[in-house]
Parts: sequence; structure tokens; C-alpha cells
Amino acid sequence: MTEQQTRATSHASIPTEHASKYLQQLCKHFAHKRPVTFDEHRGQISLMSGDCYLQAEDAALALRVEAEDAENLPQLEDVVVRHLVRFAFREELQVEWTKA
Repeated sequence: MTEQQTRATSHASIPTEHASKYLQQLCKHFAHKRPVTFDEHRGQISLMSGDCYLQAEDAALALRVEAEDAENLPQLEDVVVRHLVRFAFREELQVEWTKA
């Protein structure tokens, strides 16, 4: 199996009119300490326990996290959501992770 196939993955689509703004804020925040690439529509954050991929859509922010293993997946989801909620304090985001 390749590394991609053995990683634990989940995704979420978060309804918001500010997807691009939040994507950029989250990426800029993590860029101070972690490898990050992003533009207005897509981003990737390499965290200690895995990677987060972001995509700004018209009315939602799509997130996909890939952890090294299933044990690290909940922590990775939590880290991403906690930081996102901090930037989106003006609205109540609904985040529901779906395991892939």
C-alpha cells in the first residue's frame, strides 16, 4: 500500500459566505510555524500529525484532513476546527466531519 492509502481521512463542508477569507486567515496563521501553501481558493497546511486541504467554494469552505493513522485523526480535526472557529467568531459555523 502507498502512504496515501494508509492514511486516515475525513472531510467537512462548512456553510459560510466567507470561505475564502477563512481559508486565507487559517493558512496565514499556521504559516508562522508550519509549511503552508495557499491562494484565494485552495490551501494546504502540513501539521505535525497530518495534512489539511482547504477549498473555498461559493457558499462553503471544504476541508479534508489526512492523519498518519486513525488514532491521530480526531486530534487533527479538532486542531483545525478550533482555529477556524476563532477566526469565524462572528458566525456560528456548523462543522460535521465525515470519515472517508
